[in-house]
Amino acid sequence: MKKFYAIVALIALTFGNIGLSSARETQSSKVQAESVAGVFDYYLLTLSWSPTFCLTHKDDAQCSGKGYGFVLHGLWPQYAKGGWPESCPPRVTLSPAENAKGLTLFPTQKLLNHEWAKHGTCSGLGAMGYLDASDKALGAVKIPQKLQPFSSSYYFEAQEIAQMFRQSNPGIPANGIAVICNGPELSEVRVCMGKDLGFGACGKGVKTQCRAGDIRVPPSR
Repeated sequence: MKKFYAIVALIALTFGNIGLSSARETQSSKVQAESVAGVFDYYLLTLSWSPTFCLTHKDDAQCSGKGYGFVLHGLWPQYAKGGWPESCPPRVTLSPAENAKGLTLFPTQKLLNHEWAKHGTCSGLGAMGYLDASDKALGAVKIPQKLQPFSSSYYFEAQEIAQMFRQSNPGIPANGIAVICNGPELSEVRVCMGKDLGFGACGKGVKTQCRAGDIRVPPSR
């Protein structure tokens, strides 16, 4: 009888593992099916506050005393219901001309390569088209005067930073911007834009992620 129950338990465990494996494969297939170039709902223009990044990445190429304030982190295709496509096929490397264009937008070669491979491939625009779109999106957002590079730390609440951006860019709706912090410091500002690169509302999951009260905006390096 003990042998019988052991066999039953082994069969149950085997089918359970098969079911779990099948579920994982289904989930993986779903993710791959969603990551199709050009199939997304809107863009998220992500601007990184370089001085905060450089607090923990002192050896990065953008942290060599260039005095950056906000830099382009990326232009990310997004789904309105949450999530995003990534690393869409065909994943091709940048040509010399495309690379040269990209380096006029992104602060480092490493970031350019990463952003093209992970996000740019999903735009459906091709490399030069994606870089042109990034250039246009970057040019459409005016950085508030109070958030231009400076030599001393400033302190603002996250909602104040969002309000500064909306005042400098009247087309940004209240639900069209998110402020992101890394601990007590400002890390990024994310602006939601339609496929036409006009300002628009953010989709599910894109929201401000900062503590309450003042957050520090470190000075330029």
